[in-house]
Amino acid sequence: MSYMHGLDKIMRPRSIAVIGASTKEHTIGSDIMKRLLEYGYTGNIYPINPKDSEIHGLKAYPSVLDVADDIDMALIVINAKYVLSVIDQCHRKGIKGVVVISAGFKETGSAGAELEKQLAAKIHEYGMTLVGPNCLGVVNTDPAVRLDACFAESLPVRGDIGFVSQSGALGGGILNILKDLNLGFAQFISIGNQADVNADSAIEYWENVDDVRQILLYMESIADPKKFRKLATSTTKKKPILALKAGRSAAGASAASSHTGSLAGADKAADALLKQSGVIREFTLQNLFNTAKVFSHCPIPKGDRVAIVTNSGGPGIMATDTVVECGMQMAELSEATKEKLRSFLPA
Repeated sequence: MSYMHGLDKIMRPRSIAVIGASTKEHTIGSDIMKRLLEYGYTGNIYPINPKDSEIHGLKAYPSVLDVADDIDMALIVINAKYVLSVIDQCHRKGIKGVVVISAGFKETGSAGAELEKQLAAKIHEYGMTLVGPNCLGVVNTDPAVRLDACFAESLPVRGDIGFVSQSGALGGGILNILKDLNLGFAQFISIGNQADVNADSAIEYWENVDDVRQILLYMESIADPKKFRKLATSTTKKKPILALKAGRSAAGASAASSHTGSLAGADKAADALLKQSGVIREFTLQNLFNTAKVFSHCPIPKGDRVAIVTNSGGPGIMATDTVVECGMQMAELSEATKEKLRSFLPA
């Protein structure tokens, strides 16, 4: 894939600067470095920290401007108040992809919201692509990339799911659950406050990424319903999109607005939008993964007709009722098929 889409610099970077990399155990700056190295990232890693000359066995640099080579992506894990000046340095270095893991933006109140507004303005002015702020990071299990730029505990398992989460901790929990369910994923993006990249960006990107064969969304709000509908309608013709949309109740909606600084829309409108866009809505994590498992292990049917093969009448009748209640129909078998079946089935 060529470097056409802004997300390529983040999901398929040839080199990464970890700004805020650390030798201090149990800090995000240290954990992120460990994940990148343990998962075997195939590009170059440049730890950035003015206090250390070596971090996790790699030469460290005071700033990105001290690195001689080109850098595709900056992974930022520093105090929110230093983020804007670091973005200026990244721009001077020619870095186009940025993941800001740091919290302290619009989820914290008006001062944080102002800081995030300035961050978004800089990203826009500099022509960069930003995931975050206040997020868990990104993962790409493609063997050519092997990118685990995420501080979830377990190392990712390869599979066919593209997963977008608006919640960091939930995203981290999901990465752990997928392993237990024997489900893997192709790419994962924790969008956090979605100052730039949101679910729309991921859908648009993954529509043409071949190893993402299904898209899963955890969302608390839909930022731009019109754009979402257009992109999802196009993508669901090629691959399934499953969504767990939280904030269904009024109390849940107000909790969502304090969580990632977004206001949850009226749920009825969201429900209608997902239906119109061909998105399959699930209401529990268990159902989200049950459906994903079906899409991972079974070919997607061409239509709504189902034939049942059974050695007993009772279960066949129950299965027939379920098929019809789920809006599908019993397939009509042709005479030729019936003849063929009669030739070897008991009378």
